[in-house]
Amino acid sequence: MNMATLREGISYQGVLLAAFSMLTAASLVFGNAVTASASSAAEENDLKLSLTQVLPAGFSDNDLLKDVVVIKDDKLGDVEVHRAAKNGVVKGATFETASSGYAGPIKILVGISSDGVVQGVRVLKHAETPGLGDKIEEAKTSWIHSFEGKALTNTRWLVKKDGGDFDQFAGATITPRAVVKAVKEALEFHQAHHDAIYSK
Repeated sequence: MNMATLREGISYQGVLLAAFSMLTAASLVFGNAVTASASSAAEENDLKLSLTQVLPAGFSDNDLLKDVVVIKDDKLGDVEVHRAAKNGVVKGATFETASSGYAGPIKILVGISSDGVVQGVRVLKHAETPGLGDKIEEAKTSWIHSFEGKALTNTRWLVKKDGGDFDQFAGATITPRAVVKAVKEALEFHQAHHDAIYSK
């Protein structure tokens, strides 16, 4: 049987197709592995940057990405808490929480010191209206910094329109209400699980 006849045979075509399929699948698996690794590293760097933004400079000297405890909460579910320590003493905690805004969930990251005082808040994700609700972003206004230094006991956790301490935005009151609610719930979570967060 010559090569031309062999190439026309069904079995040859099948083997060739199988080999090509295997090569393609291997390329996809390799590509996925490389992409996933790069994506994971980028997410880790983004999280590390965000964690440092909700704590004052020099507040901790540990690796916030590695010093983590997962705490179960009836309201918030499983919360991954990144503990901030200095010289081996845990001084604060950072974690994510969320609340419903005008256009969907608003996801935030909160940094709280061991005495229950907010050190910083950043919005991680939202779908609020550009030019109105997006004023919760640090890049747009300084409003998000109004939570710094606040605690459950020294603050009226409402927007001013509702008798509270926080400014609202013209035409977008729902958005700041949602963030205020999320930060308050974060403080309540921190208080309720204080022992679990700060135990060795």
